[in-house]
Amino acid sequence: MERQFNIICVLICSVIGFTSMKKIAKEWFLSPRSLAMQIAMNGLAVFLFAAAANANHAWSTYHWARTANPFTIKVGDNVTSGWDFSLTETCADWSDISPFFFTLTDGTVINCNRADNPVRLTLVTGTSGNARRCTAKSGTIQVCNSTYGNNGWLGIATISVSGSHITAGTVKVNDTYFNTASYNTPAWRRLVMEQEVGHCLGLNHQDENFSNADVVDACGRGSCMDYSNNPDNQGTPNGHDYDQLVEIYSHLDATTTIASGLPSTQGNAGFDISDSVDPENPATWGRPIGSRNGRMNLFERQFGPNLKVITHVFWLE
Repeated sequence: MERQFNIICVLICSVIGFTSMKKIAKEWFLSPRSLAMQIAMNGLAVFLFAAAANANHAWSTYHWARTANPFTIKVGDNVTSGWDFSLTETCADWSDISPFFFTLTDGTVINCNRADNPVRLTLVTGTSGNARRCTAKSGTIQVCNSTYGNNGWLGIATISVSGSHITAGTVKVNDTYFNTASYNTPAWRRLVMEQEVGHCLGLNHQDENFSNADVVDACGRGSCMDYSNNPDNQGTPNGHDYDQLVEIYSHLDATTTIASGLPSTQGNAGFDISDSVDPENPATWGRPIGSRNGRMNLFERQFGPNLKVITHVFWLE
């Protein structure tokens, strides 16, 4: 049996690297040897799939500047009543620090959440002004919904960036599709809302294939940062998303881009440059810089040497 464990360790190290194996072992509260035992008992293929989901999915180096952790971002509620539950759940999920325990087959209990999750989202009255266009406000994330038409997208996340610092974010969800039977479900609403807000925190996708198996963490949870044709297990962040947030925000900045000093009933200090980006006019999104399945889904519009707006589009499959 000792020889089998050693062979498994060598195999895993060759696939994901020794450093990654040590990191995963630490996350599971196991020694590398105990990890090898878990692999043997729980199945190598399952472990490899979970380990692969540890891949880096930070959105470039974009992050909110702040001088302390945890930090609180105000989320402007400009949505109609049909979206209130999804938005409330989204803020709670990305702010979650409660443990999520899972018992392995040998009785070992692991925790797939992070008590050191640095993000706190708090809902405030939306101050977008133009809810259809979803005017951005510096230092906040503004969330809006409208019937944007049969244009092929379910949601759009836009961030304003100064250097690598996010200065504002907006989320738009398209009721033209969410008013139909196919997408007017709690699971679809939650998946799209959570994913677009996740982009505004500096996260990219874990996976962009609608048809493959869900990308799950060690506790079997899917991720809202994973595209899926079946969103039932994809509606929330999973352990890998929280891990990535901890990594993104592991350093502190000398300044802040967060409107934390404003009254709790007010969204932010002023209008933002991304007001120039019209969700109904792709020509205003800027130059395409990324694609999925041959369709451009990432756009960048430059406003100065270190000032730009980046738009992420959640297209229909």
